[in-house]
Amino acid sequence: MVEMPVIDQSKCNQCGLCITVCKCGAIVLQHDVVTIVETEDCHWCTTCEAVCPTGALTCGFEIVIED
Repeated sequence: MVEMPVIDQSKCNQCGLCITVCKCGAIVLQHDVVTIVETEDCHWCTTCEAVCPTGALTCGFEIVIED
């Protein structure tokens, strides 16, 4: 199982920003609800989390850059 971002539907306002920035197609609109689709193509860029204006998207991982 691939670790994927998680959407808190109670915070999501269905703005679609996450869908537009997701380059791998892991975030889609299904039945008028923003949904995560598991895919091996997700490389955890965290862009979806960064653009979410309500904080509804969270990534279950943290990117750490060591000097």
